[in-house]
Amino acid sequence: MFGKRNGPSNDQPEAPVPPSVTEAAKAPPRPARPPAPKPAAERAPMPAAAADAEMAVMEAEPKKSKKPEAKAPAEPSRRGPSGPKSSEFYATKADVFASLMDAMDMTRIAAMSREEAEQELKTIVTEIVSMKSYVISTAEEEMLAREICDDVLGYGPLESLLERDDIADIMVNGAGQTFIEVGGKIQLTDIRFRDNSSLLEICQRMVSKVGRRVDEASPICDARLLDGSRVNVIAPPLAIDGCALTIRKFKKDKLKIADLIKFGSITPEGAKVLEIAGSSRINILISGGTGSGKTTLLNCLSAYAANDERIITCEDSAELQLQQPHVVRLETRPPNIEGKGEITMRALVKNCLRMRPERIIVGEVRGPEAFDLLQAMNTGHDGSMGTLHANSPREALSRLESMITMGGFSLPSKTIREMICSAVQVVVQAQRLRDGSRRITHITEVMGMEGETIITQDLMRYKVDGEDANGKLIGRHVGCGVGQPQFYEQARAYSRGEELVETLAELDAANDGY
Repeated sequence: MFGKRNGPSNDQPEAPVPPSVTEAAKAPPRPARPPAPKPAAERAPMPAAAADAEMAVMEAEPKKSKKPEAKAPAEPSRRGPSGPKSSEFYATKADVFASLMDAMDMTRIAAMSREEAEQELKTIVTEIVSMKSYVISTAEEEMLAREICDDVLGYGPLESLLERDDIADIMVNGAGQTFIEVGGKIQLTDIRFRDNSSLLEICQRMVSKVGRRVDEASPICDARLLDGSRVNVIAPPLAIDGCALTIRKFKKDKLKIADLIKFGSITPEGAKVLEIAGSSRINILISGGTGSGKTTLLNCLSAYAANDERIITCEDSAELQLQQPHVVRLETRPPNIEGKGEITMRALVKNCLRMRPERIIVGEVRGPEAFDLLQAMNTGHDGSMGTLHANSPREALSRLESMITMGGFSLPSKTIREMICSAVQVVVQAQRLRDGSRRITHITEVMGMEGETIITQDLMRYKVDGEDANGKLIGRHVGCGVGQPQFYEQARAYSRGEELVETLAELDAANDGY
């Protein structure tokens, strides 16, 4: 299907690619695919005017002259082809792309707007296809031009995936293998890159937009897209089969707590408990595994902060999307090629204390900055929040202690635990279950110390009852019989105490004897 026509023109030297549409118009018209045999009388020479008229008709109806198929292929969607593309398509694309690079002035393209550049590139691609006499359909030619535009101006084959709002993760394992996560399940796609060099160029283009770099000298990079999506790249020589690119996509429409209720992640009563805790400036720690929805939940809880509060966020890659008017966003910085200039998370958290914050929100606690966050929570910065990786609320508290110890603080374990108890008031556990669904499985309150042990109590828990015929887990959120939680007095100071008690009673009443 793909390839060059055989004919006398193949014996001639290959013509150079024309730089503009005007010069392409002077070239001989692109011959159509040989039609069905006709009688000799019809193949007689015709006058020049008649020949021009017939050529105009052929150009107006390319599908009829090019392909004798009964049904023309459907217009490809912006999301990509409906089926896998052949190796011949990728070979043709690589050949056209190489010719395009020789004929195109990148400085002139860079000065254009995206729309103008796309139009210019599509025009040049059409000329190249015409001059090289590739036998491809109109739909395939448009697909080829669109993908080459994405390669030059955007993120190549990933453009079609980045536009889809139903994808949670994109995982590229070298140039020939791309997986996506949809509905909590991983699927293999037909997306391919020209080669590993092309994939590395796209990775470099991604991270350079936020001032990061990835190459052989710095093969590991964490970055973000302009919409806040998280990007991780590990390049050769560490990645043996080509760049490994992982993108954690964020939905274009920011999720709210009402959306979590609609998805079944939490009940209205549980959401009300979180709302009261957030608006009463309770210190909250969100724990969970990878992909369990911690950042999404942190976004939802931060929405309960008042508009007159000064909020400062600290993140490795800026992902939080707070809606309050007074927000200061801080982001860490990796070392340069000389190993200097690094700004760590701990440096950001320590600097926050000098910026007159009312709430400090740490995107992810993963090191010695845990000590500084606890210090901030203990020194009047009520309502501070953070996330960390842990499989249960109790493990989250243990991880906090471990991170403080690894930071080189020579404090007794009991002192660290007392600091944790006085700082963290509520731990919210998020979990991705084995069927791919995401649930808030625990709302746990930190009560205090008994001896050297931290005491906690669950206000709400998610109970799995079984699974349906499709393998989806069936469960429910249940109350744990707590009539008056530890932070009742603080909620009462914000006129939410009685509402908190009533909400917990409603949660217990829905247990059905559990």
